[in-house]
Amino acid sequence: MKGTRAALRYARATLDLAKDKGIAEKINKDMIMISKAISESKDLQVMLKSPVIRSSVKRSVLTEIFGKKVNPLTEKVISLLIENGRIELLEPVAKEYVLIYDYLKGIETALVTTAVPLSKDLEKEFLKKVTELVGKEITVKNIVDPTIVGGYILRVGDQQLDSSVTGLLNSVMEDFSDNQYISKLN
Repeated sequence: MKGTRAALRYARATLDLAKDKGIAEKINKDMIMISKAISESKDLQVMLKSPVIRSSVKRSVLTEIFGKKVNPLTEKVISLLIENGRIELLEPVAKEYVLIYDYLKGIETALVTTAVPLSKDLEKEFLKKVTELVGKEITVKNIVDPTIVGGYILRVGDQQLDSSVTGLLNSVMEDFSDNQYISKLN
């Protein structure tokens, strides 16, 4: 993805400054909110990437959206991105910040892919079971993929458990293709 190296540099610098000021957790909450707001709004994504829209307009839109909801340091990061002509990197910077912050805190993310969205109760159950298995603090992120038909695919780090209907059917098909039976009717 274009600009990921630059986004990582901005995120690292922001995290270093936030740690020095003792507000890394507050900035993390801001970055989660910013990332979520941008990923859920196609209009905001288009506006941030548009070369036609002036920086002053982008600044006023972002101030209107985030206004007093974010820490002054987060506001300064947004201003710096605008001044440097890199405001299209706001979402990648926010995502990179959250990733780095979680890594430093020892928090791992479990990706649970399901055919339908998880209920809050089921999400808590996944969180409880995965935390027991891994022995670390875990956050659960639900990805909805109707092609798995049913069940779930759980991915933590580089480990994956596929208990989806599609995965089980593929496993059965593999077993059938490994048939050792040799016909004697030839």
